[in-house]
Amino acid sequence: MRGFVVENLEPLSLARGPRIAGMYALSPYVWKEGDAYSLMLRIVPDEPNPADKIARIHYGRSKDGLHFILDDEPVIAPGPDADDLDGCEDPTVIALPEGYFVYYTGWNETRKEGKLLLAKGPDPKRLAKIGVAIESAPDRRNPKEATVIATPQGDWRMFFEYAAGEASKIGVARAATVDGPWSLAQPLCAARPGRWDGWHISTGPVWQPQHGAPIMFYNGANQNAHWRIGWIMLDASYVQIVERAEEPLIIPPPPEGDATDIAFAASCISEGDLVQLYYSVADKDMLRATLRPIWN
Repeated sequence: MRGFVVENLEPLSLARGPRIAGMYALSPYVWKEGDAYSLMLRIVPDEPNPADKIARIHYGRSKDGLHFILDDEPVIAPGPDADDLDGCEDPTVIALPEGYFVYYTGWNETRKEGKLLLAKGPDPKRLAKIGVAIESAPDRRNPKEATVIATPQGDWRMFFEYAAGEASKIGVARAATVDGPWSLAQPLCAARPGRWDGWHISTGPVWQPQHGAPIMFYNGANQNAHWRIGWIMLDASYVQIVERAEEPLIIPPPPEGDATDIAFAASCISEGDLVQLYYSVADKDMLRATLRPIWN
């Protein structure tokens, strides 16, 4: 057997003030500094009109990686520029000695357009918006869901979801430094018709084991947008696929009522020999899966 065994599934809990208590929380980006866990995630108002579901990005802290205390005020809020006037979504955090770099999706409802944007600062609560990292283009619409990795060669890779031909695809970009500028490369992989990932594919977090090739936990869906989480093994340059899971690793429970049939990976952390994978279900519930790698 090659792949991962799911040893445990645990829900995330958020302690939050009354202003944001009734809002949706999703896309949990979790990272660890010392013995503490930090979190950025998307908070979305529960509004009947989609145009009023204006997302913002909040920050939280935890001692155990499951129970987070969330700040009431967002660390990245919409506007005033048009690129993120109607929403700030899906953060990815790169914590370095020189500061924090946060890639996120900005949404403009009037243009129905998303762009990948960058904010950075000396700590997660003091971020300044820098501008556009990846533009939307006719053949690469609405880039989002960034994964940013330092390579052994000393440069950087960005993987991101974009839309083309009525489907989601995984784009690749390269840069000499973590804040770009980014140059586009060939897309990472294709959908597999007739399979669980036969129509849409989207980026997820990359796990780098101490010994062995990097693994991306990616998101795939059929034409009915039933999303599952799988994995692909990458080469050392982070541009070629070495191996790809035949079956999904994470399948959401059967949806109830009008809930969507979605499991969507957001971040992961190494904990000894295990991987902690953080993901959203039905765009409203957040969980942590404990994974044990099995390669022999």
